[in-house]
Amino acid sequence: MQSKKKIIVDWDYNAWGNKYPPYDLDDVIPTLIAKHFNLPVYYPKIIMEGGSVDFNGKGTLITSTACLLNENRNPNFNQQQIENYLQNYYGVEQILWISEGIIGDDTDGHIDDTVRFINEDTVLTVIEKNKNDENYELLQKNLSELKKMRLINGKQLNIIELPMPDEVYYEGQRLPMSYANFYIANKSVIVPTYRCDNDDRALQIIAESFPTRKVVGIDSTEIIWGLGSFHCLSQQEPAV
Repeated sequence: MQSKKKIIVDWDYNAWGNKYPPYDLDDVIPTLIAKHFNLPVYYPKIIMEGGSVDFNGKGTLITSTACLLNENRNPNFNQQQIENYLQNYYGVEQILWISEGIIGDDTDGHIDDTVRFINEDTVLTVIEKNKNDENYELLQKNLSELKKMRLINGKQLNIIELPMPDEVYYEGQRLPMSYANFYIANKSVIVPTYRCDNDDRALQIIAESFPTRKVVGIDSTEIIWGLGSFHCLSQQEPAV
């Protein structure tokens, strides 16, 4: 039986809402990769970023309105039109939306800092316990929305709460530190740590969530100055 062939979807890119021009060379990278590996390329012609979506592998995609419906991305498309693109080019049946991202996130709310699928019906979501923290209300709103969601089969989501790291500022800006920005590899999960009291607890929760993978915590304190961590730095390639 012939194996499925990979293709590349070259979404448009505008540096997280025109924040970091010039970005014309960045925008052509997917096509250059496709040419190198002699793969077909498809061009949806809308702005989309890998960190803004997460998948359960069973037809469901989760994203945030803060990012994908932001006027600095695709101002000429409404939510239903965006959903049509996501369904057509990602091959999913269902789009779930949460509202908020975390403070300091220059991507306007990438989902990879807030909610991540760990299997077809379970998500890890970050929660701030300190009611005086700027993220508290934002993340409580997301949690409330997650509790109301239903999957294609009608099931509720299993929700596992992850703590947030301590708040850290760099040159006056709060850094978007989150344990949810982990990278899932074939046999391991690479988790950012931040020299915070919650590091060990977060690693324990994630390890319990991935019993068949080795969970590896790596200090991300220097990396987060660039406003992202390991999932932001990478892009998974599906096995086909």
